[in-house]
Amino acid sequence: RNDVPVLVDFWAPWCGPCRSMAPAYAEAARTLEPDFRVAKLDTEANQAIGAQYNIRSIPTLALFRNGKEIARQAGAMGAAGIVRWARTQAG
Repeated sequence: RNDVPVLVDFWAPWCGPCRSMAPAYAEAARTLEPDFRVAKLDTEANQAIGAQYNIRSIPTLALFRNGKEIARQAGAMGAAGIVRWARTQAG
């Protein structure tokens, strides 16, 4: 835990929009790192974590700082939109 923001993509293998967004998320990750930590969490394989964060739809992006969720965005986005959203939310 530190003050580096962590961006998490909550997704599942059966989710079409999640699969469509995967290349954009990878591109956004290359732009955001090392200022952000970037991760993906398969909600099918990690159902307890998805439930813990009350993930109701996927794909969902969540931004964390110091272990606390500071922002959330549901729905597929392009790379530029992901970068813009993450930077805006992180301040």
